[in-house]
Amino acid sequence: MPPSIALIIAILSEVIATSYIPKTEQFTKLTPSLIVGVGYAVAFFLLSITVKSMPVGIVYAIWSGAGIVLVA
Repeated sequence: MPPSIALIIAILSEVIATSYIPKTEQFTKLTPSLIVGVGYAVAFFLLSITVKSMPVGIVYAIWSGAGIVLVA
């Protein structure tokens, strides 16, 4: 998988997971809690793939910036 595609999917996974946090109701609801856990796991896994071929600072700047824009 190309690093840019992995980064895009990581960003989308992180945004989905972040958006579901309020729906977990303090992690008492199973389905939203699983979505949050899996979303963050996928995001960090794909982020680790991306940083193998791109500088960490660049990857993190893109990831956090895009995440902030999409969540807002």
